[in-house]
Amino acid sequence: MHKIPVTVVTGFLGAGKTTLLRHLLQNNEGRRIAVIVNEFGEVGIDGDLLRACQVCEDPEATETTIVELTNGCLCCTVQEEFLPTMQALLQRRDQIDCIVIETSGLALPKPLVQAFRWPEIQTGATVDGVITVVDGAAIAEGSPVADLDALEAQRQADDSLDHETPIEELFEDQLACADLVLLTKGDCLDPATQERVQTWLRDQLPAGVKVLPCDQGHVRPDLLLGFNAAVEDHLHLRPSHHDHEADHEHDENINAIQVKIDQAFTPDQLLARLEEIVQTRDIYRIKGFAAIPNKPMRLVVHGVGKRFDSFYDRPWQPDELRQTQLVFIGEQLHQADIEAALSVPVA
Repeated sequence: MHKIPVTVVTGFLGAGKTTLLRHLLQNNEGRRIAVIVNEFGEVGIDGDLLRACQVCEDPEATETTIVELTNGCLCCTVQEEFLPTMQALLQRRDQIDCIVIETSGLALPKPLVQAFRWPEIQTGATVDGVITVVDGAAIAEGSPVADLDALEAQRQADDSLDHETPIEELFEDQLACADLVLLTKGDCLDPATQERVQTWLRDQLPAGVKVLPCDQGHVRPDLLLGFNAAVEDHLHLRPSHHDHEADHEHDENINAIQVKIDQAFTPDQLLARLEEIVQTRDIYRIKGFAAIPNKPMRLVVHGVGKRFDSFYDRPWQPDELRQTQLVFIGEQLHQADIEAALSVPVA
């Protein structure tokens, strides 16, 4: 039987990987796509966002074609979770046209690709291509990531990570392994700055790897799928700083908490409250959903550092509790403190 093509989507925290996958699922052009989402925190917010795309008429089909890995970076948990996940998907190969893996913001792409050499996977799947998503606005400011503190917090918080490496080297690894680089948030840049960023990126990439500007994840599926690269067979052509990594200690003060409250907010009220909370606490990432008065749709909220984005993703389902549900990632966060700060009566 033919091998199932697998596309690996890598890139730093907040670069736009989940937005890209949402658009891909909503515009799958008839492809049956299985998605593995590498998530941080107790609540699968990214997985829920992807399920909310409603690309399948059968709700059970949606549940079974999206697999969330909640145990940290894929490149470090492959023996614990990735292998059985891939084996389960390969058993359903007649129902799947391709697989897309969204890695965490700290995933080294090469160790994940190496897993496709394992005998249990090698005969059934191949890495069709590696897509690296890059935050253009961050690059314009001289950094590969918009909020270095948030990224560092994510790294220190994840006990399953067995690598700790300079961000610049990790970024070089992501670029070196790429078959295509998507440059996001170009709408935040003037034309001259965007051209400067693209020129700089091209100079960092292997010959032949293209840089494609990407607005809100709107990329045609045929540009993301069908590279036929068989990446696992040619890894020697994709150099890495981190083929041999030693163990490192991790900061146990970084944690993730989930908050659920029934209080209703307007979007402006909620974002203002979150901005106040971030200013007085060491919070690096916020994401989740909110219930807005007199609105039939959920409001999705993303916060990286002090930057917040929000949008309505889908109507509330009849059997859903209209409740605000957020995940906070930060340093020494306390459940009761965050809940109290969110529950202060709105003026």
